[in-house]
Amino acid sequence: MAVLLITHDLNLVRRFADRVGVMQGGRIVEQGGLEAIFSTPREDYTRTLLGSRPERRVDPAEASRLKQARRLVELAQIRCTFPVRSGFWRRQVGEVKAVDDASLHLHSGETLGIVGESGSGKSTLGFCLLRLQDCQGAITFNGTRLDGLSQRALRQLRRDMQVVFQDPYSSLSPRLTVEQIVGEGLGIHYPQLDWVARRARVVQGLEEVGLSADMLWRYPHEFSGGQRQRIAIARVVVLEPKLILLDEPTSALDVSVQRQVLDLLGELQRRHGMSYIFISHDLAVIRAMAHRIVVMRQGRIVEEGETEALFNAPREAYTQQLLRASLLRKD
Repeated sequence: MAVLLITHDLNLVRRFADRVGVMQGGRIVEQGGLEAIFSTPREDYTRTLLGSRPERRVDPAEASRLKQARRLVELAQIRCTFPVRSGFWRRQVGEVKAVDDASLHLHSGETLGIVGESGSGKSTLGFCLLRLQDCQGAITFNGTRLDGLSQRALRQLRRDMQVVFQDPYSSLSPRLTVEQIVGEGLGIHYPQLDWVARRARVVQGLEEVGLSADMLWRYPHEFSGGQRQRIAIARVVVLEPKLILLDEPTSALDVSVQRQVLDLLGELQRRHGMSYIFISHDLAVIRAMAHRIVVMRQGRIVEEGETEALFNAPREAYTQQLLRASLLRKD
């Protein structure tokens, strides 16, 4: 059987393909054997793609310093289940443990990566932290216990806890302009701002993510995937949060745009001192961004540790399997 594999994942291409075609602007700009393309590419665009793979952005000295920073987030014994229903009356006959007795912490200014296969509970754990998903267990954010708080009380804390979703095509309302999208949170959390001050904050937020003020009146469908994700990032950064949950923020982007977004996130963190929880199945991205990593399987945390230590000497068989599958380990 012949296979035509269409992907922006260069690891997959290198693992499975015999020949490679590189496209840009609707044209095939280069094609040839796998090793020839990866070792001696002829076209500048091909070299740009191959050079866009994530690189480590974390200073080891900074990682050591963050150990002494105060804890912004603490989760203790988080448990989240979903009912299994059957029969005409849809009675509950069982439950699925999406998150099972998970505990973790996050320091101020730190990036914590959460990795695992699809269905391992990564996103559910993040949504539990933000109280977007019902769960049991203790959730502490910036010294305040969130579990048990009413939605009204939580609303006052939402400004400091923001989320960037996976799909830049569905996470922005097609009926709102860029100004309305980025400024919506300001209207809720900073009602004292008049429209002049609010617009100034929106423009500042766009400029911080590499966009310009002439985009204020345009709609999401007029932008590329990378630009849409920048708009989504501007929407949260404009609120100056203490924590951003990044749920697969680069999985829908090609490698060159992915690198631009990762560079942007790193620069914003250095500038504002924000903490990130970075959820991804792309271990190369996690290795580039995270100070520490949590590995999840079937709702449970099976291993955690500093990024380089975990990548170089994983203890658990499941972590070793993940690294082999991602081609980040040769053994």
